[in-house]
Amino acid sequence: MIENAYYTPEFHGDYELIGIGRLDLEEGGSIPDCHLAVATFGTLNEARDNAILVTTWYSGTHQIFRDVYIGPDHALNPDRYFIVVINQIGNGLSTSPHNASGANASIGMSKFPHVRIGDDVVAQERLLREHFGIEQLQLVVGGSMGAQQTYEWMVRFPEKVRRAAPIAGTAQNTPHDFLYTKALMEAITSDPGFKDGEYSSNADVEAGLKRHAGIWAVMGFSTEFWKQEVWRALEFESKEAFMEGFLEPYFTAMDPNDLLCMAWKWQRGDVARHTGGDLAAALGRNRATARVMPINEDMFFPVRDHESELELTPNAQLRIIDDVLGHLGLFGVAPTYIGQVDQHLNELLDS
Repeated sequence: MIENAYYTPEFHGDYELIGIGRLDLEEGGSIPDCHLAVATFGTLNEARDNAILVTTWYSGTHQIFRDVYIGPDHALNPDRYFIVVINQIGNGLSTSPHNASGANASIGMSKFPHVRIGDDVVAQERLLREHFGIEQLQLVVGGSMGAQQTYEWMVRFPEKVRRAAPIAGTAQNTPHDFLYTKALMEAITSDPGFKDGEYSSNADVEAGLKRHAGIWAVMGFSTEFWKQEVWRALEFESKEAFMEGFLEPYFTAMDPNDLLCMAWKWQRGDVARHTGGDLAAALGRNRATARVMPINEDMFFPVRDHESELELTPNAQLRIIDDVLGHLGLFGVAPTYIGQVDQHLNELLDS
């Protein structure tokens, strides 16, 4: 275990660490004492049937949802629903390579086992059922890797999901996206300070984390974001100042092994594992009323990839979000973004 002040309530706000015990993993091995970082908003009703699950994306935590997506003026309204945001395994708040200690000491740092999207969802289902007594969800919603988890819920636990909203993420990762993520990982592991995952501080891998941020600049934001100099609206004087003042500090604060843990499962997100590689059969399991919500300028989860999966998914409709930022529009920087999301989610929740 190594200390990293970034992964504290000071940066991410209040959350509760909830233990679910031993979690056996799809790839073999286990997490002896798995803890998930959970933030809740609103009140669970007596019938325990007003719950919404929000899943997190790569590098993200519950904080972005608290600040942008959840509130009485949003579709994710805590006055109406009990909203549970569960941080994915490996994101630095839940059990992760850098914080593995106690019963998990044997899997710390480079020894952390491979975790799949399905492992996250199995852990989430157990927590909701055993800790809160929740057996069915009004909605599962998440963006990017959170969308991968949403699809996994739709296929693995179809009887538990009434509505689903995967945002800017697919049910089956594409070869292009696998290679993109591979480049992100190599930017970190090629740094000599990485030391095969046994560094003493994230600061030892600063150069690799900066290269990691540079790749995100190329693909996370759209070509139009850079052409239109949208970074000026964020009060930066140049693209270089934006990199140095926003994107690089965002990633250099994080733990390299945690990012690699999430990237590995991102690469292998694929609900067709449940049906011997038959994607149509897997998506055909869905019973939820769904709104599939790609971002039109997304460089690595493009609309056409969502459209091809939509044809295989019962009870699903497409709602395209217009945002010049591209994939990182998920952060809700553009003032027009969250209004579109709220519109589509309100339509879904009222259905």
